[in-house]
Amino acid sequence: MKITFRWYGKNDSIPLEYIRQIPAITGIVSAVYNIPVGEVWPNESITELKTLAEANGLEFEVVESVPVHEDIKLGKSTRDKYIEAYCENIRSLGAHGVKVICYNFMPVFDWLRSDLSSVNEDGSTSLIYRNDTVLAMDPSKGDLSLPGWDESYTKEGLQELLSDYKAIGEKELWENLAYFINKIIPVCEKCDVKMAIHPDDPPWGIFGLPRIITNEENLDKFLAINNSVYNGLTLCTGSLGVSPANNMPSLAAKYAAMGRIHFVHARNVLIDGERCFRETAHPSRFGSLDMFSVLNNLHDNGFDGYIRPDHGRMIWGETGKPGYGLYDRALGAAYIDGLWEAITKL
Repeated sequence: MKITFRWYGKNDSIPLEYIRQIPAITGIVSAVYNIPVGEVWPNESITELKTLAEANGLEFEVVESVPVHEDIKLGKSTRDKYIEAYCENIRSLGAHGVKVICYNFMPVFDWLRSDLSSVNEDGSTSLIYRNDTVLAMDPSKGDLSLPGWDESYTKEGLQELLSDYKAIGEKELWENLAYFINKIIPVCEKCDVKMAIHPDDPPWGIFGLPRIITNEENLDKFLAINNSVYNGLTLCTGSLGVSPANNMPSLAAKYAAMGRIHFVHARNVLIDGERCFRETAHPSRFGSLDMFSVLNNLHDNGFDGYIRPDHGRMIWGETGKPGYGLYDRALGAAYIDGLWEAITKL
């Protein structure tokens, strides 16, 4: 197993010089962020990321993410040109030594929270989700105050996109995902790059849009689309784990034994209402998830991929990108490393 750390490039408030000082961190998880979705990443941009990482004693073997263009999710006639651009990015990343690409297939909106800086009892702040707050919003009317989605949409562009999705239900989204997967996996096999789909966050429908990477049944269905080991999962404990129906230790054991988990996002959450949750410190006792059992089951079932501490609280007065501060994620990395060492010596 390799413990990694998300880094948002040269504009990240956390320098690589700090990341390299976190015990047990082997590499960064990053991407090229200044290229529009659906276009080919310049080779020099990928080379720069790799060079910067290696200059600080870090590997660059995981990309998060190469976004999937909405035309692919919608199954439009233009999707093939975007899939070919995606395949070209896979080829380029593979040539630069990237081993895993994390991505998602969520329509329109990425991860969603109702508050990015909810104050905890100890004075730290966390990302939280309150279902009533989210449902009270109407994005079709230009209510763009909800954090977590692509803020590059104009009001008109978002309305047009939401209109396009009125014809897309779960059935159509599954079909479009299968089309995409079966186009890219042969390229992945040739380039030795594993795809690791990220679960929907949160794992339920939002604003009438379908979400399908949500539970065990659907994870099974996804993996059956293409049985290649290159078609795999990002096991995000915090995304799947906010649904009480998802037994995270069990899912970790099952999919690790199948060799289909390529990347793990280790995050703890406290479920504090129906479809309501708060992100917490990583240790098990602070949330609703048994992080020890998740890691223990990964270990016992042969997981040897990449893991990173996911969203942390903002602590010790730190400011920056919500969920992606240095201090709490560094504590999370140390916790993961300590658990893993103990598990390997049991």
